[in-house]
Amino acid sequence: MATTIMNHPLIDHKLTVMRDKETKSNIFKQNLDEIAMLMAYVATKDLPLKNKEIETPITSMTAKELKRDVVLVPILRAGLGLVDGFRTIIPTAKVGHIGMARNEETLLPIEYYAKFPKELDIADVLIVDPMLATGGSAIDAIESVKSRGAKYIKLVCLVGAPEGLKAVEEKHPDVDIYLGTLDSHLNEKGYIVPGLGDAGDRLFGTE
Repeated sequence: MATTIMNHPLIDHKLTVMRDKETKSNIFKQNLDEIAMLMAYVATKDLPLKNKEIETPITSMTAKELKRDVVLVPILRAGLGLVDGFRTIIPTAKVGHIGMARNEETLLPIEYYAKFPKELDIADVLIVDPMLATGGSAIDAIESVKSRGAKYIKLVCLVGAPEGLKAVEEKHPDVDIYLGTLDSHLNEKGYIVPGLGDAGDRLFGTE
């Protein structure tokens, strides 16, 4: 599979607003919504289609529609910030949830909640999270949906670190990865540098 680093001018512009430590949570959320719509457009560019016979006001035709359901799986809680933008573009998308908390000592993720729509095996599953840091949460989330039958999986993150990207690519080479941008590295606490801080805290005003 492939990794796509979007490096889109509008994503970079809006991400600058989000990175600024003076940006308030409402503006942070607004820009994340807008970026999510841009990322949804890119990440769905190769979804499979099927034929559908319809009648336009002019004539009958063979048109196209999505072949499979789309299921969004935000990694709680920061991943929720990408859902509204994605559903603006894909209003029929179903939403599953997976809760992953990071142990601050080991930096390893712990799953504390999981609930998904039925028939993941015949859906296009998009796991979404603003940050791809160590890769632990993303790896575990992918394993969680795979254990429930998912076959067509993409990981979509706004900001990634090389360490996390490498870890996911090695553990799940069959999963396409989409990043808005790839930052420099992780610091000693496992945070992305330059990053944008704790996305969940900044999104929900819980700093």
